[in-house]
Amino acid sequence: MSDRWLIVGLGNPGQKYERTRHNAGFWFLDILDRRQALGLKPNRKLHGEAAKCRFAGADCVFLRPDTFMNHSGQAVRATADYFNVPAERVVIAYDDLDLPPGTVKLKQGGGHGGHNGLRSTFSHLGSQNFWRVRIGIGHPGIREAVTPWVLGRATAEDEKAILEATDRAADALPDLLAGRPEKAMQKLHTRPESEENGKRKP
Repeated sequence: MSDRWLIVGLGNPGQKYERTRHNAGFWFLDILDRRQALGLKPNRKLHGEAAKCRFAGADCVFLRPDTFMNHSGQAVRATADYFNVPAERVVIAYDDLDLPPGTVKLKQGGGHGGHNGLRSTFSHLGSQNFWRVRIGIGHPGIREAVTPWVLGRATAEDEKAILEATDRAADALPDLLAGRPEKAMQKLHTRPESEENGKRKP
């Protein structure tokens, strides 16, 4: 079995969608790319931009699908197959309506929660056993407003919180790649006391 990792950021291609909430997974890749130039290049066979490199001491492949969100699984499956990466070593970063902006969670397995990118990945990959970096974007409150919400731009305050959360996810990624998922989760799921105290101030 390959010890390589596949790290995917989900989003929609094109300038029109660049700053939308639905592209939080792309923002995660952008942060990783700023920390270490990944060398992402268009690859038609893999249906996206891909790069293979060492990251935090691990053998990794990075993928930014250029399919639209609803067909993300096509790119994930093609890349996992090409590089022989098993589902349990696939990490997918995406926007999560069920978490507030500024929150990020790491988990393995579970349902798709109505997320079309995950739904497509389930269908193509044939497994739910991959890792998820769940980047909170908040919920508009009513189901009918979800589509314009995810395809719209966050407020300046929310966008800042989302970017800070993706930054924390980038901090935790090396622990996951080193086989320390509990440590990665602890970093993400434990908010600093000073931060909590700051939130309580009027």
